Amino acid sequence: MTSERTEELYKLLLSKGYPKELCREIAYQHMNTDYTATRMLGYLYRVSSPRVEDLVDEMLAILSDRQQIIQKKEMEQAQAVMNDVYRNGL
Repeated sequence: MTSERTEELYKLLLSKGYPKELCREIAYQHMNTDYTATRMLGYLYRVSSPRVEDLVDEMLAILSDRQQIIQKKEMEQAQAVMNDVYRNGL
C-alpha cells in the first residue's frame, strides 16, 4: 500500500513530463517512504524543471541522507546498550 506522499510524488513527476517508467521507479521503488517522498516533493516544488540527471542526483542524495540517519540511530542504540552495560554490568 502506498502512502499519500508517494502518490503525490508520482503524480507531480508525471505532470512535469518525465517518462512514466521513471516516475514509477522513483516514486514506488526508491522514494516510497513519507520522509523520502516529502524531501523529493520539496525539491520539485523549489526547482521548476530539473533535468532527469539532476532529479536522479537529488534522489540519490536523499537516499544517502536517509541511510546516514538510520546508521546514526543504530549507533545511538548500540551506545545506549553499552552505557547500560557499563553502569549495571552484564
